[in-house]
Amino acid sequence: MDQILAHSADFEDRTQLQGIQWAEKASLSFLGGFILTTFLFGTSAGLVVLTSHFGTRIRILAPLGTFSHLKLASQKGILVKDGRALEGLIQVDTILFDKTGTLTNTALSVFKIIVCDDYGEDELLTYAAAAESKMTHPIAKAILNHAKASNLSLPNLDDSKYQVGYGITVSIENRVIQVGSARFMKTEEIVLPEKIEQAMSDAHTQGHSIVMVAVNSKFIGAIELQSVVRSEVKQLVANLRQHGIKHIAIVSGDQSPPTKKLAEELGMDDYFSDILPEEKANIVEQLQKEGKSVAFVGDGINDAIAMTKANVSISLTGASSIATDIAEVVLMDGTLHHLTDLFEIAKQLDTNLQASLGMSLVPTAINLTGVFFFNLGYTTAIVIKNMAFFVGLGNAMLPLRKIEKLKG
Repeated sequence: MDQILAHSADFEDRTQLQGIQWAEKASLSFLGGFILTTFLFGTSAGLVVLTSHFGTRIRILAPLGTFSHLKLASQKGILVKDGRALEGLIQVDTILFDKTGTLTNTALSVFKIIVCDDYGEDELLTYAAAAESKMTHPIAKAILNHAKASNLSLPNLDDSKYQVGYGITVSIENRVIQVGSARFMKTEEIVLPEKIEQAMSDAHTQGHSIVMVAVNSKFIGAIELQSVVRSEVKQLVANLRQHGIKHIAIVSGDQSPPTKKLAEELGMDDYFSDILPEEKANIVEQLQKEGKSVAFVGDGINDAIAMTKANVSISLTGASSIATDIAEVVLMDGTLHHLTDLFEIAKQLDTNLQASLGMSLVPTAINLTGVFFFNLGYTTAIVIKNMAFFVGLGNAMLPLRKIEKLKG
């Protein structure tokens, strides 16, 4: 963990870069000032000018302040893998949330099994669970858990093909099983009976999702899944608005009615439904073209492309490995509770770095003014410089005091 934090702290944010650029441009001027002042006023005055250079201070204080804030984030269960994410969060005014597994609890549950023709519930569930047996997304886990609770034994797969954002096709005992969304059934030219159309309408009214099952291109039934919105989400939306987030939206591959219902319940500004993975990325890019700075919060392989396009990408522990690998920030407790803490820490870091820059420049201004107008001595200049440096150290290490309070 410390190695990750140290690596994250290696980045140079705009404030630090500005200070370093000023320092580099001023180096020759300070050297020239040293020579000229030594010639005009003596060695002591020349040394005051030479030691007034602020480059070393900003190179020490800024990384220390960054590391301290990253350490504070880690103590709150936030892993910042790329320090540039904290700088990016200062600019973020738009947040896009994936729906299933992000805004809702990871654990979905089977609400109802709807069968057609001569198939029984156990037979339909067996086919669906077998098809999803190699998958790790929340829908697959819900179906597999229900099959396990029903003490069903699953047949082995002969072959499988997963289409991200649509569904999965597998071969079992010379039968082709297709499990996925209504959109998937449509692309496979599988006709949905009126019974299912009505069941979909009823499910969407309750905010539930429907997974379709077909055998040999013939529809045999569906599984209705229910999800529970994370308890912290409503308060989270309100807190994010207090932190200056102007636009909050849901981006989901789920159908429109349940997505719209959730967006309205949570007070979201907008929602996007029936969205394919590449379309999620297009939404991010479109918002960026409109001048928005976008953070994307997701947990699945479907979110991966959008997360790479976003200004800041955020995921949660328990998400798919590809999501946590891509994410610049991971919420380690697997919830959204600390998302507002993340924005607060980013703002604190920005303020801290600006203060560090100021504390690096102030002794330079005092010493240069003193040597030319008040005959300031070298010893006094060193005292002023060191006092300012130690005050800067204290400022940079302020988050560490907060960590001690958290531990206490």
